[in-house]
Amino acid sequence: MFDCAPAKKHTEKINFDVPLNACDSHCHVFGPAERFPFDVNRSYTPPDAGYDDLNAKQANLGLRRAVLVQPNCHGYDMAAITDAIARSQGQYRGVALLPAHVTRDQLLQLDQAGIRGVRFNFVAHLTGATIEDVAAMADKIADLGWHICIHADEISLLRLLPDLKKLPVPFVIDHMGRIDTNNGLHGEAFEALLQLRHCQQAWIKVSGVDRLAGGVAPYTAGHAFMRAIIDAMPERTLWGSDWPHPNVAGDVPDDGLLLNIFGAVCEDPALRNKILVDNPQLLYRFEDSQPTGAAK
Repeated sequence: MFDCAPAKKHTEKINFDVPLNACDSHCHVFGPAERFPFDVNRSYTPPDAGYDDLNAKQANLGLRRAVLVQPNCHGYDMAAITDAIARSQGQYRGVALLPAHVTRDQLLQLDQAGIRGVRFNFVAHLTGATIEDVAAMADKIADLGWHICIHADEISLLRLLPDLKKLPVPFVIDHMGRIDTNNGLHGEAFEALLQLRHCQQAWIKVSGVDRLAGGVAPYTAGHAFMRAIIDAMPERTLWGSDWPHPNVAGDVPDDGLLLNIFGAVCEDPALRNKILVDNPQLLYRFEDSQPTGAAK
């Protein structure tokens, strides 16, 4: 029995030139469960959305690269992600969920497999992490060139930021911190998020615009927040679709619409290239360095 709706094929035509080597910096793979079983302690059960489905989504959107973020439904078993990375011929990278007792040898193996960060969940429905867990993991991965990925909400974000700034590694805030848009652009949490422009190790994903807008397409309530983040720290902003959109409010988003929203919010082609190509290249260390430009 699934408790998440399946991803939809995008129907909205992309209305700008997607740069060559553009990256979806936040997406997932689910299964296929027959080959990669879900964790028995998962908090949700999604329908399959494996490598082949992701690869088709990427091709439809004109995207080449992707960063696969380990979902709760697979727990600490990284097999689905590492398999997808291996099949991608160097174009995918991953962010892991890892137990505190992960060994040095395991970290090195994951690094070779294309993992570039460790994620911690602080949102209400995925609680369990502590800032002490984050700090301990940051020390373990500091010499690997990895980062810490934080899935927080408005309440937990304000509590976490002072300690995140002390970490010895970069940190990435997922989904614009899932701030409450009802508090406006000058709300306390969003103001704190924008202050990260002064913290050179901080990155923000302008993903999850549908979540900020309560699932009401075309997600207008989130557009100004995306624009404010891009304006504040373009050199450390990433874009992601969150495909295949687990546990969303409202209808499952059209990924073509999500990419077009980014294109409309970020109108400058050079800036789009920076956020879609250059920034992911720097943080996730993709293997090839093909010249960038408009996709054919």
